[in-house]
Amino acid sequence: MRWYLKGLGPRKIIEFIVLVVFIIFFLGPLLNLAILAFTGTWNYPDVLPHQWSLKWWTFVFQQEDIAKSIGLSFLIASIVTGLSIVLCIPAAYAFARIRFPLSRFFLFSFLLTHAFPKMGLYVSIAVLFYKLGLMNTLIGVVLIHIINVLMFMTWIPTAAFRNVHTAQEESARDVGASPFRVFRSITLPMAMPGILVASIFTFLNSLDEAQGTFLVGIPNYKTMPIVMYSIIADYPAYAGAVFSIILTAPTIILLLAAQRFVSADVLSSGFQIK
Repeated sequence: MRWYLKGLGPRKIIEFIVLVVFIIFFLGPLLNLAILAFTGTWNYPDVLPHQWSLKWWTFVFQQEDIAKSIGLSFLIASIVTGLSIVLCIPAAYAFARIRFPLSRFFLFSFLLTHAFPKMGLYVSIAVLFYKLGLMNTLIGVVLIHIINVLMFMTWIPTAAFRNVHTAQEESARDVGASPFRVFRSITLPMAMPGILVASIFTFLNSLDEAQGTFLVGIPNYKTMPIVMYSIIADYPAYAGAVFSIILTAPTIILLLAAQRFVSADVLSSGFQIK
């Protein structure tokens, strides 16, 4: 290792050190969670546990509220993602292909949910939901999640549709394809990577949403992030580690599965106003 570092310039050595620090900073907490989750007996100051066990996994899944929160979180995230696709993809296509008055203003307005502290926004929405009878309902929770993910499902697909050259669509129209056939066979497949990225971000954002769910859905709708707070306060750290892995695993798995679609061009073009 010392011989290898001598062959590098100062800049490369600094980059290598920064990379090592980043890996430790990123993987260190995950490694600690993994060790805690499978620990049977671990006494300070031992570096590793004396005994490995799955008892805390059994303990977590035996808790009725925890098992229900996992199923509820994935159900809500799936509903939110499906509804967001149905509502936002036509809007994204319109922003990309149709020039209408104040189009840039309306597109920019989808950023407003992330421009202010969310709790203040959620309180204002909760007042409206209370008047409409949507507090402590599944519809209310789904709506608060959709409001929070509108930016992902409009900006990124809009950029994806804009990256499809109109000349390709016009060529298909010239040979007799209908507008719907052009959209289904050419525009949608070429824009699909951006739509998939937006859908994954939407699903993960809904899965991790806590403040809006707490304000609108409590006490009947407790998702994983909500239950996580009570686990940290009322249960041993080992149980908290297990639940953290359950909460973190979908993020890692989906991002790894979609890494072929996640590129700097897709993401950077998704946050530009043209």
